[in-house]
Amino acid sequence: MVKPLTFKGEKKPKKRKRVADPDDPEATSSKALATTSDTKPGATEDDDSWVTADVPSDIAGPVIVVLPTEPGSCLACDANGKVFTSAIENFVDGDITTAEPHDVRQVWVANRVTGTESFSFKGHHGRYLSCDKYGILSATATAISPEESFLCIPVLDNPSTFSIQTQRDKFLTIDDSGSAGPNVRGDAEEITFNTTLRIRMQARFKPKLKASKEEKAREKISRKELEEVVGRRLNDEEVRKLKRARREGNFHEAALDLKVKSSHDKFAS
Repeated sequence: MVKPLTFKGEKKPKKRKRVADPDDPEATSSKALATTSDTKPGATEDDDSWVTADVPSDIAGPVIVVLPTEPGSCLACDANGKVFTSAIENFVDGDITTAEPHDVRQVWVANRVTGTESFSFKGHHGRYLSCDKYGILSATATAISPEESFLCIPVLDNPSTFSIQTQRDKFLTIDDSGSAGPNVRGDAEEITFNTTLRIRMQARFKPKLKASKEEKAREKISRKELEEVVGRRLNDEEVRKLKRARREGNFHEAALDLKVKSSHDKFAS
């Protein structure tokens, strides 16, 4: 079951058990509620930390889009679908590359649009980010069309940053010409500093980190357990060999080889 989004400094409420009334037609099981989440299925890790997306294939699940403003801000929307810039409060030692959300309005759920390289971004209110032909952003769409599809293009001279391109080949950009402060539009013609954005995401959705955790889990086996599998005491080199085999997925073959070697050595003696 996917955990609800939490923010730094927020106190976690104590869990209370609720017994559902079998005669209550509105009573919904926790299992049914779990199926309504928009986040990526299979993400069961307990890691709620936020990391930076490095490549487009990283982008999935809850994200915040960090804008190139001073002070730091990110893309947000309100319950009516108005898109605006929202100040970032959660970051470490003034480093905006460590930004985390403090307001649910700053969070978007990123998903790959089926059959394309594009992404959709769903706001906290269940509506999708859109960009019209005038470059005006909104979040009122209930379904995905070309206006709700965006390409995340890596910025070559600035690692781990992206320019977000609309289906009209324009880019999301910061417009700070107004008196009310910076505004985000989707009508930039080319990639510039103002179109260079950073995408922060929950660590448990990042493929490399998930793979790394799975690899570490496979490594966690004691010498005693390995010796029980092989049926004899092992030297350091044999332990390293078996642990490496667990990482590479051929553990059973390697263990069998050592068993066969043990039998041959026994008969030879």
